[in-house]
Amino acid sequence: MARIFVGLMLLSSMVIAQNQNVSNGVVFDGEPYLSINPNDPQHVVVAWMSWIDFSEQFKIKTRVSLDGGDTWSAPVTLPHTVNGYTSADPSAAFDENGNVVVCYIDFTGTTPPVTGGVYICRSTDGGLSFGSPMEVISTNYDGTKWPIDRPWMVIDRSAGSNAGNIYVTTFNLNRNQPSFNPYLSVSNDGGNTFTHRYLDTIGWLAGNLNPLPMCSPAVSSSGVFHGVYPSYELSQSFLFRSFLVSSADGGLSLDHKIAQAQITPANSTDYPDARKAGLLLCDPSDSGHLASIFLSTQHGDPDIFLTETYDAGSNWTAAIRLNDDPIGNNRMQDMLWGDFDTDGSLVVSWRDRRNGADSTFQTASEIWATYRHADSAQFASNFQITDQTVAYDSVLTYAGNDFMCIELNNGILNATWGDTRNGKLNIWFQKMNVDGSMLSVQQLASEEAPNVQLYPNPTSDVLVVESNDLQEVSVYDLNGNLLLAKQIGPDNNQVTIGMKQFTAGTYFIELKTADGAITKRVVKN
Repeated sequence: MARIFVGLMLLSSMVIAQNQNVSNGVVFDGEPYLSINPNDPQHVVVAWMSWIDFSEQFKIKTRVSLDGGDTWSAPVTLPHTVNGYTSADPSAAFDENGNVVVCYIDFTGTTPPVTGGVYICRSTDGGLSFGSPMEVISTNYDGTKWPIDRPWMVIDRSAGSNAGNIYVTTFNLNRNQPSFNPYLSVSNDGGNTFTHRYLDTIGWLAGNLNPLPMCSPAVSSSGVFHGVYPSYELSQSFLFRSFLVSSADGGLSLDHKIAQAQITPANSTDYPDARKAGLLLCDPSDSGHLASIFLSTQHGDPDIFLTETYDAGSNWTAAIRLNDDPIGNNRMQDMLWGDFDTDGSLVVSWRDRRNGADSTFQTASEIWATYRHADSAQFASNFQITDQTVAYDSVLTYAGNDFMCIELNNGILNATWGDTRNGKLNIWFQKMNVDGSMLSVQQLASEEAPNVQLYPNPTSDVLVVESNDLQEVSVYDLNGNLLLAKQIGPDNNQVTIGMKQFTAGTYFIELKTADGAITKRVVKN
């Protein structure tokens, strides 16, 4: 929610009017975030913000895949903390035990008095259900600055002393009350309690002139927290700069370095609608290797740039341009993301308008990417992730369409983004090889799912499954291990699964039917 809640309210009214005839009832879906289970690359969770109705406002929804994105569970809706609140800006991660944690804003909006905060919900069954929200930081921390905007969450999965720590970065929602600060909230007890502090300090202030000091966080393989935030403070420098802040003791003490001494930012006056947020990444194969990706107008129009450090921020490489369309071609790139693979290979993605009609935000676009293998010093040629060029829709100028997400695992990239190819802003998922060859593409926001009944649940003996035109029934444990797969003959609407052979616990039942696929949770007594 890089833009304030006023934009969300304007969006809800406008999109409902434009898309009122959509048959599946989905009006707006935005801000997708994707996470892959590090212990099982087939286990994928995607979270996004979705418009419900005027009584429910926006809520966060999630879906789970146990087969690498080929089929998906029914959407799960995370609760509001107070009836009438609205939710935004999810991020998701697997903790060191394989539990799914989703972080999001839940609040009243920007009309004072503003109440609410940032919350996390935890799932112990792989993302099919979630517990009650737990508060990370509230709007009343730090007076009326409302330090809850654009929460990013990372979890320390290292073997170090800070393993299991949950880090959430935010910044002030109140754009009219300088100084502007990035905040850090840390939990070392699984999210039950959080401590808070500023990430900037004297000599390393985010400043009074930039009201959007968003910090992009990451955790190294050695358990060191890192974050990059922008600074524009004339008492420190006349230059726009970015600072790297690091902590090896769980946020108790902070070390600051200059991440980018001088860049040419894509300023809001020239490109007011471009999604300009940067990203910090840690290489899991090298704790000292960090990559900072950002948008710059060095060549006259917004391009994607990368700078790296191999000594945890003491020295940085010269920034390189990643999009390989002609330099200075007056075509805009924005909405960047990226990820390291376990071996240090790197993928970077963005929204690209090289095939659009003009230089503006309001032109057709695609999602593109580039890849660099761990053994190479050079990035390969850009390749297109989306399977078509998508015409511009005015919904894209509103809040809730600020980020995409991509993860790289064993040479397979998994990407999720929002676009308007079907006349509404929906969330799409695509799995590809790093050479650009497509493996699968899915529309995640669809609410249309097969009508399936499972009973009794819980069960101690047998499970009866009923649905139209059953094709296959599979049973998985909580770790995603396939325990049983049963092919169903044609025109069969019922099947019985023997559960006596399994120990007591929770299992996933994946069903494939003529109408699609769905995953359900079953408890074995």
